[in-house]
Amino acid sequence: MVKEEIRIKKAIVHILDSSIGMPALSDTELDFGPEFADFLKEHIAKISSGDDGKKCKFYEEESEVYRMLAQYSDDFFVDVSKDMAGFLYSIMNSNIDIPPADLIVVRFRYRDEEYLGLLKMNYKSLYTHRTLASQEGGNTNEIIRHKSILPPESQRLSEAAIIRLSDLAVEAVERKYEVNGEKINYFSYLFLKCSSQMSHKSKLSIVAKAVETVQKEGYGESAQYEAQMKAKHMIQEELEEKGGFVVEEIAEKIFKEKPELKTAFQDKMEKYDMVKEEILPQSEATTRKYQKQHLFTDTGIEIKIPMEQYNNPGSVEFITNPDGTVSVWIKNIGHLEARW
Repeated sequence: MVKEEIRIKKAIVHILDSSIGMPALSDTELDFGPEFADFLKEHIAKISSGDDGKKCKFYEEESEVYRMLAQYSDDFFVDVSKDMAGFLYSIMNSNIDIPPADLIVVRFRYRDEEYLGLLKMNYKSLYTHRTLASQEGGNTNEIIRHKSILPPESQRLSEAAIIRLSDLAVEAVERKYEVNGEKINYFSYLFLKCSSQMSHKSKLSIVAKAVETVQKEGYGESAQYEAQMKAKHMIQEELEEKGGFVVEEIAEKIFKEKPELKTAFQDKMEKYDMVKEEILPQSEATTRKYQKQHLFTDTGIEIKIPMEQYNNPGSVEFITNPDGTVSVWIKNIGHLEARW
């Protein structure tokens, strides 16, 4: 979503601090101005434009949240928000590892669609100041640690959902926390009760890990580094030129000369039902690590090579010596700079 095209219509905040034993649910909507509206828009845009988001579908017969929204009307915005906040708090209160937060429920419009946003603002603990009256009649300034600071606009929320009201389609971001001794995605599993697809970030990570594992098993130690660099470069080219790739097509490119490794790779992808999956990351943060080659030598030297230089024989060359060692020749350096 483009921030400038989001129109905030309603908002309400509920305090879900499990350390005090009960939620503080608001009976009235927030009276907000343009600055706070921008704060909400920024968080909503980050959820929809990042690669951590997962498309979800409610389990209609099991989901309390689905039932709350099935007959949603703006006339009941406050009551519905309180019901959802109370339900979320009951889950949090039973599982102490889930962090306390403010839940901001937002009604907004984006282009031609109406949405409801559930923004769980997990508290940050930061220092601030306060002024107290002293016994002598003056002021005393103190530094205190405030434990209920909301995440800033620059920080992506770790738990939130955007629900399209026309069909109750869900996009969610979440983080695993321990519930009954096991780390789970409680936000989708216990609160929303919806099935979810993997995020593009997770899919890309699975593909990269599978390529690395198969190449380690299929190449000798001396050829392994070169195969891994070529594979990373191929993925980076697809991301830069096409914005993404289809898994079976990138496998064909990477393992063109090693069909047995392609089969081993596809076997791993079948476990995730990802052989024909299209991976389309949106965020630069997700693809940034593919913009450079990172090399580590057994002598403790670390080399970072931008991809455009890696593929340029006039800039860098890898030479396999007769004794099996590898030399890296960095060419045509016009200026060297040392940094502390």
